[in-house]
Amino acid sequence: MFVASVIIVFCLFLSAEKEAKTNYQMLDSNKDSLKLEAMKRIVAMIARGKNASDLFPAVVKNVACKNIEVKKLVYVYLVRYAEEQQDLALLSISTFQRGLKDPNQLIRASALRVLSSIRVTIIVPIMMLAIKEAASDMSPYVRKTAAHAIPKLYSLDPEQKDQLIEVIEKLLADKTTLVAGSVVMAFEEVCPERIDLIHKNYRKLCNLLIDVEEWGQVVIINMLTRYARTQTFYGSDEDEDEDEEEKEKKAETPAMAKRKPYVMDPDHRLLLRNTKPLLQSRNAAVVMAVAQLYFHLAPKAEVGVIAKALVRLLRSHSEVQYVVLQNVATMTIKRRGMFEPYLKSFYIRSTDPTQIKVLKLEVLTNLANETNISTILREFQTYIKSMDKDFVAATIQAIGRCATNIGEVRDTCLNGLVQLLSNRDELVVAESVVVIKKLLQMQPEKHSDIIKHMAKLTDNIQVPMARASILWLIGEYCEHVPKIAPDVLRKMAKSFTNEEDIVKLQIINLAAKLYLTNSKQTKLLTQYVLNLAKYDQNYDIRDRARFIRQLIVPTEKSGALSKYAKKLFLALKPAPVLESPFKDRDHFQLGSLSHLLNAKAGGYQELPDWPEAAPDPSVRNVEVKDSVRAVGTVTYRDTGALWDLQGPKKLEGSESCSSISTLNLIRPLNLSFLYSEQSSEEEERKHQRKTKQRKSDSESESDEDEESESESSQSESEESESEAEVKKKKKQIRKCSFHANVYQPSLYNWALVSMTLHLVLCLQTIAPSSALKNYELLHRITGEGLSVEYCFSRQPFSPDANMVAVQMQFTNNATADTKNLHIEDVKLQSGMRVKEFSEIELLPAGETATAVMGIDFCDSTQAANFQLCTHTRKFFVSIQPPVGELMRPVFLTENEFKKEQGQLMGMNEITEKLTLDMKCRNEHTIVQRVTTAANLSRVPCGSDKECRFAGRTVSSSSLVLVTVATKEEGAAQLTVNCEKMVIGTMLVKDILLALTQ
Repeated sequence: MFVASVIIVFCLFLSAEKEAKTNYQMLDSNKDSLKLEAMKRIVAMIARGKNASDLFPAVVKNVACKNIEVKKLVYVYLVRYAEEQQDLALLSISTFQRGLKDPNQLIRASALRVLSSIRVTIIVPIMMLAIKEAASDMSPYVRKTAAHAIPKLYSLDPEQKDQLIEVIEKLLADKTTLVAGSVVMAFEEVCPERIDLIHKNYRKLCNLLIDVEEWGQVVIINMLTRYARTQTFYGSDEDEDEDEEEKEKKAETPAMAKRKPYVMDPDHRLLLRNTKPLLQSRNAAVVMAVAQLYFHLAPKAEVGVIAKALVRLLRSHSEVQYVVLQNVATMTIKRRGMFEPYLKSFYIRSTDPTQIKVLKLEVLTNLANETNISTILREFQTYIKSMDKDFVAATIQAIGRCATNIGEVRDTCLNGLVQLLSNRDELVVAESVVVIKKLLQMQPEKHSDIIKHMAKLTDNIQVPMARASILWLIGEYCEHVPKIAPDVLRKMAKSFTNEEDIVKLQIINLAAKLYLTNSKQTKLLTQYVLNLAKYDQNYDIRDRARFIRQLIVPTEKSGALSKYAKKLFLALKPAPVLESPFKDRDHFQLGSLSHLLNAKAGGYQELPDWPEAAPDPSVRNVEVKDSVRAVGTVTYRDTGALWDLQGPKKLEGSESCSSISTLNLIRPLNLSFLYSEQSSEEEERKHQRKTKQRKSDSESESDEDEESESESSQSESEESESEAEVKKKKKQIRKCSFHANVYQPSLYNWALVSMTLHLVLCLQTIAPSSALKNYELLHRITGEGLSVEYCFSRQPFSPDANMVAVQMQFTNNATADTKNLHIEDVKLQSGMRVKEFSEIELLPAGETATAVMGIDFCDSTQAANFQLCTHTRKFFVSIQPPVGELMRPVFLTENEFKKEQGQLMGMNEITEKLTLDMKCRNEHTIVQRVTTAANLSRVPCGSDKECRFAGRTVSSSSLVLVTVATKEEGAAQLTVNCEKMVIGTMLVKDILLALTQ
């Protein structure tokens, strides 16, 4: 058998050696296919846990290979072994530096990762330079890798801290979600005390949070929790814990009555609002991070939202359940009410591990009150029958705590525990004795029968703690059982030498108390016990016997204390308070390792207290560089027809406004026959009357000074210009009336016309004009004279209806002409598409050109990255859409809106309460701000307290419904129903921002 095993081991050794030789040969081959196969084998070996460090020299040679796939795998290998083989890695450092300039972003990131893995101080300057260059890289993936390299360099050389802080500050300003989590982690590792770096980026981090990857979300939320505790002001929770009587007294005082209610800091509210959707995350760590944020930051009335999310996590793995229940147990001590509706979720299953059962018991005990105690005690009666002895012991302790906290059930619990004394299991009886002892201390005179019953158990119970508890009870209340106590001492004196130390100490105490109260019967027994204890092996017992002898037996040498022996031994002891072991854990931040261990772990940062005075919120203000221009154009699509509704210009009369906007609506519908010559003549006559009146007014005022004459001349010139515009419009109307003479409508057509007019009037009320926002794509300095702005035109993109139309404006600020403006190297997320604009062959100096391109964003806010090229240069640019621009308006009737809304309930509905800005409390302003934030159309509504809007996403045509219901004193409720939850969540955030600013 031994020989066979040796042969097998030898064969395995030969095969491994043969495989290593094969890999060496393949790595030295000139064929990329063989090198790729060899690298795949080596990476597979590493994944299986095998040591492949012997191949380092052969692998590192291939770092200069031109094949991208081989190079990627080589960098994967080097990241694993660069720290172990530092000398060989240093020989290839020039190759790694060349990799930092590689066109492929994965290669650049891998090269930086390998470079930061070489833990040699001599290359610190090279690493620093590489990190600085990577922090300015066009690829967010490379910038993310640079953020990961910062803590590595800091741990290698802490003296580089100042330079690393500059890089962190630069990366914190990055607007990419891929970078955010990594740079905040670097900030926490290197300079968590530099809170000033977060000020300008606080709001951006709050807004990006929902799109960051899950582990980045955890890091950012934990950092923002500490930031909000120091930089935003919120009244402390001390008022919440006060008694009702104290609150009433305070309310009676005039000072309290005049005090204004505290308004939460808007930045504090922003954090709470943006983290709330993450309670639905699939990642338990994210949910736990949001839960601790709400527990530490949110007002008492809003904390309850986390309960449902935490209860959902109890369906997860036992490890997740353990962490969640630890935090729930802490929460239930201070804020019991929010978990009371979910009481049944904490009932114990037979399949739960013991540690989970104990934690659920803890939560159930914390949730017990006068209302639900009967239900909980019935559950506890079932748990006592379990085969898990540790769990049964914990249940008995829980019953004792319930009896201590709720006086109404104390007798019931005590009787139940006394019945357990007849249980066959010794551990159950022992635990019951310990708990009964604590309960009897509260009312000993009422329960002398129970004390007598427990005295009889000393012959049977062998558990030291239980025996010690019985002896303590008998000694403490020996006056209630004067006949039984001496007999118990007699029995204990016989077995003194065989007892455990804890029992011996209680025997000595019992002897001393009986000597002081009944010395006639127990004097000799006490001396016998003290003599036995005098020669015991344990020095604690010997010292206790010596001390008690001098105290209770008066002699000539005994001091003054012997006079007070009775008061010392038989003094009234306070009843024990049975407290939760989680009572003092809330000083650790929930969700942290320190809270889990109930001890301060390495690297733990304590949660700061709220500031006494409100900090200055202006430190978080950031200048907005985006220029905004008002262009009132909204696009509508209904049953295949495209209508362009152009916002009315500001003329003198309201009639003119309505006629112009109606005319623009009617043109695409070929309803020109509605306008006749008669109506145009009447308008012309009215206009002539107005001009005559103006002339007469100007003549009567001719005696005024020169300044007034100049003003009147200016007004006359403006009037003449307005007259010219009106005449042009009337010519258009006459042209329309000319067509009307040719077209003779029938009765059916007139019915169609009346229906269309009604629809036009509805659309006028439904669709207010909205402003288009300009974004900077390329600055004139970066573009060497070429500046590019873009806006989302909200017009249908004719080549592809599933694309968003992006209008781009090119301005040549240089002295030379710009040629061949076009797009190259488009980099998109999966599923996204781009329709490029036609090449602009020539853009002269000082001139401006406009082009339209289409982008299918696949209903996401991911950026479209591409190169904007001229005949001499290439510029990396990206277009990232606001969620409101991913939609197109759709017309719905009120009944259709309600029907569709009824089908998008539950998880597809998001509701938020808000307080409207003072300037935003009328219907017109609400409609204007909502349609500016999102490309939606207004839906007719019978109530003046509601504004409804509808649209569909451009890419997938998913329905989006928005309702703003106003209430008294500026209160309002925003409801978004959307088939896509992510779109709905982001839209709620944008509309809330529009309505509250």
